[in-house]
Amino acid sequence: MRESTGTWYRNMKNERGITLVELLIVISIVVILAVALGFSFQGWMTRYNVESQIKQMYIDLMNTRIRAMQRNRMQFVSLTATGYTVYEDTSPAPDGNGTYDSGSDTQILQKNLAKAITFTAGNPLSFNTQGLLASSEGAIQVSVSTDSDYDCISLSTSRIKMGKWNGTSCDIK
Repeated sequence: MRESTGTWYRNMKNERGITLVELLIVISIVVILAVALGFSFQGWMTRYNVESQIKQMYIDLMNTRIRAMQRNRMQFVSLTATGYTVYEDTSPAPDGNGTYDSGSDTQILQKNLAKAITFTAGNPLSFNTQGLLASSEGAIQVSVSTDSDYDCISLSTSRIKMGKWNGTSCDIK
């Protein structure tokens, strides 16, 4: 019994723990991975923010079309680089006159955007009582170039679709 206890003690005495060099190597690898993951996360967040902004604008535009048909009134969307505002044609009362008047028409919705947009569509966008785009066709694009799946909205008389900006136009997906 004593012999085996002595052997165990000698084996433990000869085993080495981790050295400072090994510890520094492991810590440096962990730091490098954390930094790489941080840069990857920032890119992912930018793409996510752009896509969520485009999707929210798409939803608001579709809701504006539906509101125009439900309420049987013209709806207007005033665009700026930093946001958009939705108006319902109520001036002159009670049914409006079919023209945009930001001072007299009823404001329905106002959104400020996290990412700036550019647009080639007419401003304001006008939706008639049939839900059709009465103003000129065009596109709305998020100004930040990313690798997002969706970063623009294509507008035509009867359709509103999301897509990917190709440099000159919005490719519908």
